[in-house]
Amino acid sequence: MADTPVTGPWYREIFSRRMGLCLVTGFSSGLPLYVLLSLLNAYLRAEGLNLSVIGALSLIMFPYTWKFLWAPVIDRYRVLRFARRKGWIVLTQLILMVSIAALGLFNPLSSIGVITVLAFITALASATQDIAIDALRREMLPDRELGLGNSLFVNAYRVASLIPGGLSLILADYFPWSTVFLITALSLLPGFLITLIMHEKPALSVPRTLKEAVVEPFHEFLSRNGVRAALLTVLFVFLYKLGDSMATALATPFYIDMGYSLTEIGIVAKNVGLWSMVLGGLAGGVLMLKIGINQALWYFGVGQVVTILGFWLLAHEGVNGTPHILFLALVIGAEALGAGLGTAAFVAFIARETSPAFTATQFALLTSFSAVPRTFCNATTGFLVEALGWENFFLLCTALALPGMFLLFKVAPFFSRSSDGTV
Repeated sequence: MADTPVTGPWYREIFSRRMGLCLVTGFSSGLPLYVLLSLLNAYLRAEGLNLSVIGALSLIMFPYTWKFLWAPVIDRYRVLRFARRKGWIVLTQLILMVSIAALGLFNPLSSIGVITVLAFITALASATQDIAIDALRREMLPDRELGLGNSLFVNAYRVASLIPGGLSLILADYFPWSTVFLITALSLLPGFLITLIMHEKPALSVPRTLKEAVVEPFHEFLSRNGVRAALLTVLFVFLYKLGDSMATALATPFYIDMGYSLTEIGIVAKNVGLWSMVLGGLAGGVLMLKIGINQALWYFGVGQVVTILGFWLLAHEGVNGTPHILFLALVIGAEALGAGLGTAAFVAFIARETSPAFTATQFALLTSFSAVPRTFCNATTGFLVEALGWENFFLLCTALALPGMFLLFKVAPFFSRSSDGTV
């Protein structure tokens, strides 16, 4: 699809109701994922579970990979008597608040089965919420605002990590885990209340049957630019974030193994990474208004690859003792900046590749493929670390980040022109 940068003042695009909704839904979408990636991992490690078990538990996140299977249902049906997207968002947020709060009620060493079931319910509800939120965002944003809107969404998505990956870890040093998970779950309440009063514009096109909701999105995607182009797009979506995703899969256990306390991780590591990502992501969103999505994928992708090596350097220095906390802050700040910018351009690319007529299913299909590394590849990270050690593991992650960059020559050429002739 054409890449159409904006030529008007950038500040008019930022301060709008649409961008505000991108921020709110981004936070609501990101928090459950970071509960599973950060808080749950820290809980399991702190209670004595080994890395192999923690890494294998990544498999409970397969709903993020297979969500396109039930996305047609969300396209076709309404729930709770609300508009299509709003109803599903409200329902899934209710489920998430209950399931997240319940995670802290069970001991990992004696009740890992129950925790696994609750984590799976959280992943399923979160993936379903993502389907509805992604479709809502694509439908309300004009093409010219996809870069900025998705950048703000990703920023808010990552800001949500401040709760389970920062505040909750600090609270865990002073309160029982049951209290920590309850407070974390209640962090979804403001977004839930905003969703209740949100106005959703009427859909331009609604599938008349479930069969139509299933078949037509795939037919349109494959026939738009041909099967070969469609398959290259899917392969790119799978590979672009592979190295970065694997490098950060066991980030919290890695910091713990380097000798940092939970309070240090919560205050320094998470906050430095968060605000580096927010500032860089906002600048990247504004930049995408000017240079377009294609060039952003190149610039931000290079930064994403290079900053993975910071983890290798931290692990190398950690052989001789816990590195200085400022070193940790620098490494995480750089990685968050690179990964945050790369994700902003990546999500904008996915949104651009979907047809407004089949938003939920096509968006879910592409984001499902992007979640494969986080689900199945990340499940091997614990075994890889134990076999290779942290240093060699991060070198492997850097190498795995390169194939996605090479595919940019085909799916997003640097000098391709937009429909209006802008490079």
